[in-house]
Amino acid sequence: MKFAKWVVSHRVVILTVALVLMIPSVLGMISTRINYDMLTYLPQDMDTVKGQNELLEEFGKGAFSFVIFDDMPDKDVSMIKEKIARVNNVENVIWYDSIFDITFPKEMLPEDTYNKFNNGKCTMMAVFFNTSTSADETMEAVREIRSIAGKQCFVSGMSALVTDLKDLCEAEEPIYVGIAVILACVAMMIFLDSYLAPFVFLASIGIMILLNMGSNIFLGEISYITKALSAVLQLAVTMDYSIFLWHSYNSNRTAVSDKYDAMVNAIHETMTSVIGSSITTIAGFIALCFMTFTLGMDLGIVMAKGVLLGVIGCVTVLPSLILVLDNPLQKTKHRSLLPDMTKLSTGITKIFPVFLVLFVALAPVFFYGYSKTNSEVYYDMGDSLPSDMEYVIANSKLKDEFNIESTHMVLVNSSVPSLEVRKMCEEMERVEGVKYILGFESLVGTRIPMEIIPDSITKVLKSDKWELMLINSEYGVASNEVNNQIDSLNEILKRYDKEGMLIGEAPCMKDMIETTDRDFKVVNTISILAIFIIIALVEKSISLPFLLIAVIELAIFINLGIPHFMGQSLPFIAPICISTIQLGATVDYAILMTTKYKSERTQGADKRQAVITALKTSIPSIIVSGMGLFAATFGVAVYSDIDIISSMCMLMARGAVVSMLCVILMLPALLLLCDRLIGATTSGMKNSKSEVMNNEKVYN
Repeated sequence: MKFAKWVVSHRVVILTVALVLMIPSVLGMISTRINYDMLTYLPQDMDTVKGQNELLEEFGKGAFSFVIFDDMPDKDVSMIKEKIARVNNVENVIWYDSIFDITFPKEMLPEDTYNKFNNGKCTMMAVFFNTSTSADETMEAVREIRSIAGKQCFVSGMSALVTDLKDLCEAEEPIYVGIAVILACVAMMIFLDSYLAPFVFLASIGIMILLNMGSNIFLGEISYITKALSAVLQLAVTMDYSIFLWHSYNSNRTAVSDKYDAMVNAIHETMTSVIGSSITTIAGFIALCFMTFTLGMDLGIVMAKGVLLGVIGCVTVLPSLILVLDNPLQKTKHRSLLPDMTKLSTGITKIFPVFLVLFVALAPVFFYGYSKTNSEVYYDMGDSLPSDMEYVIANSKLKDEFNIESTHMVLVNSSVPSLEVRKMCEEMERVEGVKYILGFESLVGTRIPMEIIPDSITKVLKSDKWELMLINSEYGVASNEVNNQIDSLNEILKRYDKEGMLIGEAPCMKDMIETTDRDFKVVNTISILAIFIIIALVEKSISLPFLLIAVIELAIFINLGIPHFMGQSLPFIAPICISTIQLGATVDYAILMTTKYKSERTQGADKRQAVITALKTSIPSIIVSGMGLFAATFGVAVYSDIDIISSMCMLMARGAVVSMLCVILMLPALLLLCDRLIGATTSGMKNSKSEVMNNEKVYN
């Protein structure tokens, strides 16, 4: 109570401090770098990651792209090549005139050398950058190369992907945040009893979102997925707390004449209820931090921090705003559109065996779909971009004209004899799907005399410690074929050089597939155990955590099982994050209903009446909360052209509705079925003899 009284008496100070803190928060948000490269979140002890670091350290190369020129005279290509070479952070450019004079007839080149750079009217050059794949300098260099070469130029590679991804995200984000705010506001205006209250909620939540985003500066950088989802998620998840405070304040307003005393009581009640609820949500997000693929930690920290700030805002900033705006808030109240839920609650309890049968029938079907969905995800981030993006067009061009879908890089110790390296190259070129190998030894092996190879080419492909080779593959990134190919190439490489490393987008993606597959199991287990323990402590029960988690897990199975039955493929990160987010964000619905049921039973109500009362009082809050989460995410899902954002928001939107329905329909049935067990395993629910006998009856 002391804290609540302090908030009420210092409401103006709280609002002033909140407004002042928005200034450094805006500066912090602007200064926080956004990372668009998923591969940087791989564990640092992997060979692929070590190899990337070696490439940058020994060769001064962090990224490379193939640049394709369509139907352009050689002299013009050569001129553009010189311009590209002068672009900031471009380390080297290799084309056929890097070895031969432009006047040397292409037809006189060895056939395999000619085919490495040319196909019909198309020609291709390799561009190496001295900065990492997703560095701001690399992305700026890609943009400049595109502007130099014009429409006949197509830039492929991971750096082109992250460049297009960044541009698309920056264009979309303000729009879909606006969509989320508008739709969430509309949902609250419909389901709440006030026209002004939703705007007050959004102002309070908006301040805390800004504080959360600004404080990310201490992390150095966050992923684009975190940036895209955190504001929408924080809005949707912490809206529940605002709604609870509002309902509590209005209830106390009718019972207490003084509005300040009413708010003191409302803050106290809200803190008691929200702390237990928010801890489960925070635990769900913290579980993501146990992923070895550190994108989970990135998202988990930001969202856990956001929920904590949301709770703080709900008991400080929001009460202050409500008190300051109390008069207009009271004048703009209207009758809630939600009807009395007594009839619906009674009807649900009457036919509860139907919902038990439905629970048993749905669980195995959707668990099967859920397990299949997890194995049908895609990992190629290019698949998440619209087909008209420049990167997608360039990759299609590379595939259609040169039959190249991915490129690997090999680092071989320079101490390995040249003859051994050539044998290794010959063996690798026989691996299924390998188009060709471009390296120092492979060039010499094409009957080009070593003496005529320029020093500039030698420096690109050899250092004191390593020799670099490029392997072009006919197989796409993250496909089963390319993963098998990588295994074969690694086996050959390790036979010739145990320290050798196979790196590049496809090998990194293979590591990511194996890493996230383990992460999925770990995160699921940790989130369920953490939330189980929290529910057990909050409810002082052994049996209730099983029931609550069973209901929400069924909702997760349904939500993530639907894509399998609809033939949809999800981005790899979606099942990992969504299962945890849905569990943490919607288990609150189940806790709300169960707490009310437990309260009614301890006060002497029979099990059926306790469930009816719990349902009747909980359904309005669950509907408002669920529809708020649905509204905030559904609009983003429909609007966004980035499939990874669209898919995750659609899963969250659908998950909110499915969880809402499961809690309203399935949980009451389980409470009625397991009432005796709950009474025996829950502190404070020791039934009288007559109540125990009553529990043995079967209600129709």
